[in-house]
Amino acid sequence: MPIVVRIDLELARRKMSVGEFSERVGLTPANVAVLKNGRAKAVRFSTLEAMCRVLQCQPGDLLEYVEDQTTAATRGSGSNIGKETS
Repeated sequence: MPIVVRIDLELARRKMSVGEFSERVGLTPANVAVLKNGRAKAVRFSTLEAMCRVLQCQPGDLLEYVEDQTTAATRGSGSNIGKETS
C-alpha cells in the first residue's frame, strides 16, 4: 500500500505505550494495531486530529506516501487511467 502509517516511530520517540496512546486518542488497542500494521482502509480526520494532538505532531509525521512497484509500473506503462485526454 502506498500510504504507510508511522505511529510506531512517533510512539517510540515519545516513549508512549500503545495502551496509553489508544486511551488518550479514544481508539481501542485493536484499532491502533490495524493502523500500525497497515491494514486500515481509511482514517477519519477527527481520528487523525486526535492522534496529532496526543503526539504533538503533524499529519505528515504519521502518514508517508511510498511508491510501490505496482504504482510505478502503472505509471510507466502508458496507461491513460486518471490522465486527461485532449
